[in-house]
Amino acid sequence: QVQLVESGGGLVQAGGSLRLSCAASGRTFSGYSMGWFRQAPGKEREFVAAISWTGGSTYYSDAVKGRFTISRDNAKNTVYLQMNSLKPEDTAVYYCARARAYLSGTSYLPNQYDSWGQGTQVTVSS
Repeated sequence: QVQLVESGGGLVQAGGSLRLSCAASGRTFSGYSMGWFRQAPGKEREFVAAISWTGGSTYYSDAVKGRFTISRDNAKNTVYLQMNSLKPEDTAVYYCARARAYLSGTSYLPNQYDSWGQGTQVTVSS
């Protein structure tokens, strides 16, 4: 089973930037689409961004489109989330997830992902 470890979270002022990383263990990264989700206190987990296994297709939630960029480096078994122009409403725990094997494209549905990291906290102050 793949292990996913997120890093790069922290405290940043509104308008600032952060880059999250998600490192996957083993040879279980290439060939799988990946996604980023987030969960704020008292709210349900929500989709942020997804990327196909080739990196050729990406998909974003309306809340982050134009501000966040998802990318991946299959040689390093790592997926990234570059977050710019951060807002206080972006405050949440951010999780990366590996999609189910049959998913060739991207999906915003949590049930299409079967492996999750432990999450990294992002806090944006106003």
